[in-house]
Amino acid sequence: MKKENFAFRKANYVLMAVSMIVVIAGFVLMSGGESTPEAYDASIFSTLRVKVAPVVAFIGFVMMIFAIMYSPKKGRGENEKD
Repeated sequence: MKKENFAFRKANYVLMAVSMIVVIAGFVLMSGGESTPEAYDASIFSTLRVKVAPVVAFIGFVMMIFAIMYSPKKGRGENEKD
């Protein structure tokens, strides 16, 4: 099968992998600390979990959209036949 028939190229897959790692990092930053009826843990409202982590996850989702829409230009070795 020729490379022209594929929807994504290697660059798209690399960008998607990086963006998925950023999304996962955002969700990992959100995790942690829990409050129970017996013990209150104020760390659930820390700036890291409430503000920074959602922004990191959102950036990862935006990067994923870019990775899907990205169309790399043809290099020297590729033919420009349509």
